Amino acid sequence: MKSLKNRPIGIFDSGLGGLTVVKSIRQCLPSEDIVYYGDTARVPYGNKSRTTIVRFAHEIMAFMMKARVKMVVVACNTASSLSLRSLKKTYPIPVIGVISPGVREALSVSKNKRIGIIGTKSTINSKSYEKEILKLGGKACRFFSKSCPLFVPLVENKFLNNKITYDVAQHYLGEFKSRDIDTLILGCTHYPILKQVIKKVMGNINLVDSSFVVSKEVQMLLDKKDLTRFSKKTQGTLKIFVSDDVEGFRSAAGIFLKEKIMVKKVVL
Repeated sequence: MKSLKNRPIGIFDSGLGGLTVVKSIRQCLPSEDIVYYGDTARVPYGNKSRTTIVRFAHEIMAFMMKARVKMVVVACNTASSLSLRSLKKTYPIPVIGVISPGVREALSVSKNKRIGIIGTKSTINSKSYEKEILKLGGKACRFFSKSCPLFVPLVENKFLNNKITYDVAQHYLGEFKSRDIDTLILGCTHYPILKQVIKKVMGNINLVDSSFVVSKEVQMLLDKKDLTRFSKKTQGTLKIFVSDDVEGFRSAAGIFLKEKIMVKKVVL
């Protein structure tokens, strides 16, 4: 039987955005093999109901269990907000999300504890970030939330740094300028891909991209459970599966990861 240490890490998202987490984990843990699933047939998740999102998450987890992963990162903020508790109760392997690591990072870098949160409609409506900020930072914290539903399709269609994207960002983020926030949580793994545009609109504030802190949490969890893989190989393998649009995903992902990748279609 394959050693638990040598099993891959599973990561899933609604589409392309979770590759920000893949990239950070590969930099932090280069020997680890990774299995990634992007649910491109059903992206975006942010405008769907809790019941639907939970069902999607369990379907992807069943795929991950068949792939014999040793842990799963729910890279999608919407799925983290709505399904993480159910997944943790159901499956015998560690499952982590992106909400808590992002909040801890925001609280550590914010000086005035006035924090903006942007995410999909479902993530913002769940109030997961707000609850976690109050839990970890206390009532002295102030937060201001905004859903940005067009950001995901802009990323998925590779509108990354042009006037259309800037105008949309200006429309969504303009109101934050009067809120005196010093930190903005990018509450969707697609959003860091638009970081350059968001910086143009928001100016000199802290942008919290949870992918880096999630990679550190993965490292700590693997070490704690004695599941870290050590190999003489310089880089673990990366297997990518999507539910639709293989060529479009391969093209966009290759540009983002700066390497040639293999993508296979698997419909759940």
